[in-house]
Amino acid sequence: MKLSEIKLLLAQRGLKLTKSLGQNFLHDQNQLRRILRAAEVGPADKVLEIGPGLGPLTALLVEQAGAVLAIEKDRRLFDYLAQRFSTVSNLKLIHADAFQYLRENRRWGGWKLAANLPYSVASPLLVELAQAAEPPDRLTATLQLEVAQRIAAPAGSEHYGVLGLLLGLRYQSRDWFKIPASCFFPAPGVDSACVVLARRTEPLLPPPLHATFTKLVKRGFSQRRKMMFKLLKQDWPQDALRRAFAQAGLAPQTRAEDASLEQFALLAQIVSQ
Repeated sequence: MKLSEIKLLLAQRGLKLTKSLGQNFLHDQNQLRRILRAAEVGPADKVLEIGPGLGPLTALLVEQAGAVLAIEKDRRLFDYLAQRFSTVSNLKLIHADAFQYLRENRRWGGWKLAANLPYSVASPLLVELAQAAEPPDRLTATLQLEVAQRIAAPAGSEHYGVLGLLLGLRYQSRDWFKIPASCFFPAPGVDSACVVLARRTEPLLPPPLHATFTKLVKRGFSQRRKMMFKLLKQDWPQDALRRAFAQAGLAPQTRAEDASLEQFALLAQIVSQ
């Protein structure tokens, strides 16, 4: 769907875009095909798409995937999509709030996410999927460039923090590429990026320890410039923390931004004992 087609369609149907829903539609065909290639979608795949909008990515997905489930919150766009794809047999459209739907449906093993996510909810949506009982095998998502940098950031860098760690527990960052604002209509005020995350074949922690890991990470970064040990004392005994820090190779003066994903995982194991 080209830019001229998007503008004509919006005018014909009298559709005014809603900023609160993050309705910036990707129209650049080259970028859409890059996202499709990054998602590695094949005939045997089941694909989840959140926020299909006018369906430019949906149209490519249904050509490649065995099944596509698309969740659209805006009733006006849902009605348009239902009409546009009325004869497509491998597409299921759902009119729902994605957060609510994902909280009620937490088994996505064997699925892949491929979506241009609304900026305002991209991060929590990815975390919700990553923390599902059975998360998707692969996450390919277009979001704000700054968020992509936070997801891929290594320990010690300025973008390293809670988001990258919560996703990193179950996923490995495979790739990301920048998408200029001019590729969207209306053009957002910032550039975007497509990130690709693959589910870990070997888990860092067993599921019962995931809640402890999350608590450690969030508490450790609650005051970024403070020493992590002092922050964690609010939730765990000092003796247990000293033992955990020593085994993880962390000095008591360490800040959370300097502790690696693997060290956080080891801390979670030790303090749980």
